[in-house]
Formats: sequence, C-alpha cells, structure tokens
Amino acid sequence: MNNAVWRKASKSTENGGNCVELAPLNNIIAIRDSKDPNGPKLVIERNDFRCLTEALKNV
Repeated sequence: MNNAVWRKASKSTENGGNCVELAPLNNIIAIRDSKDPNGPKLVIERNDFRCLTEALKNV
C-alpha cells in the first residue's frame, strides 16, 4: 500500500473532521482513518465496497 493514492470526500476540509480516505488498488479498495494515516487499514473487494456504499445510502 506504499504506492496507494489516497482520496477523501470533496466536501471534506483540511480543518480535520471525521473522515475516511479510500485508495483503489487493483480489485480491492483500501480504507483508512484520515486522522491516523499510519494506522490500520480495512481492505475489501470492489464489489463488496459497492454493496456497502449502496447499503449506507439506504440507512
């Protein structure tokens, strides 16, 4: 994950906040806490990530 390009929501500001960052890597998506970029990462397959985002839209 050293070469990962991390992105966060465009509505996120540089003032901090509770944000997650995403990095697409081949067929997976890596997720990390923007406040702890060296901390643990959650890695899930792209299709599972798509299902997760759809489920969260309906919450």
